[in-house]
Amino acid sequence: MSARGRVPPDAGALPRRRRLLGGGAAAAALAASGLPGCGWLPRPAGVPLPVREDRADCGAADTLLVLLPGRGMALRELAHEGFVQAWRAAGVRADLWRVDAHQGYYRDRSIVDRLHADIVQPARARGYGRIWLAGISLGGLGALLYAHAHPQEVAGLLLIAPYLGEAATAADVAAQGGPARWTPPQAGGDAIGLRAWGALKHAVSPPPGPTPLYLAFGVDDRLAPTHRVLAEALPPQRVMTAAGGHDWPAWRPLWRRLLAQAPLPRCG
Repeated sequence: MSARGRVPPDAGALPRRRRLLGGGAAAAALAASGLPGCGWLPRPAGVPLPVREDRADCGAADTLLVLLPGRGMALRELAHEGFVQAWRAAGVRADLWRVDAHQGYYRDRSIVDRLHADIVQPARARGYGRIWLAGISLGGLGALLYAHAHPQEVAGLLLIAPYLGEAATAADVAAQGGPARWTPPQAGGDAIGLRAWGALKHAVSPPPGPTPLYLAFGVDDRLAPTHRVLAEALPPQRVMTAAGGHDWPAWRPLWRRLLAQAPLPRCG
């Protein structure tokens, strides 16, 4: 395991954080900033993006799995909640990079550029032939936006409870027959939602794009109504659900299922 940038060790106390706000006037006011539920001011977006690298147990890997955390989530929290252990137990011949893509990179809209310059291009220079992006909540949004901007760089997407903007935007997508048939409004207050569903419209419209997209979410997640709109546009085998809401009890089993079912190379 190695780290680049200012990455704290996996050991130590975990930060206290608030989950994504679920709606109401507070969420609407925060959405006007173009970001989901900002419970506090984010850290500054440093350059380069900090990353913690974990190597596959079965030797040299040609595939890289890049994992983007949710809002307010520390990289060591991913280890504490079993995501690193589950990746090792899955027996995939893919290295894992946990990227500290915190909310500051979304607020200054540098997330796509920084992922490209600090993660993907260095990974290519080190010989990785296939790069999968995975993300939780806000990290799922970042993975989606990057894949839309650089589709040739991404072998696949694993999205866990991705933030896709406001529920009203998803409802408009559903009312028009799904993302492939959706015509975005000329103007709207949900800037993030318009970008997310614009990317998804491109991803699911025929002919199918080259990047397989897997969606996983808790059935009681307050974001589940938006996830169900996307799920209707995906092959059933690429949609996974679990009991629980927008938190680790749902995300842990979903991560294990994604690792088991995605077409990642295997050890042995």
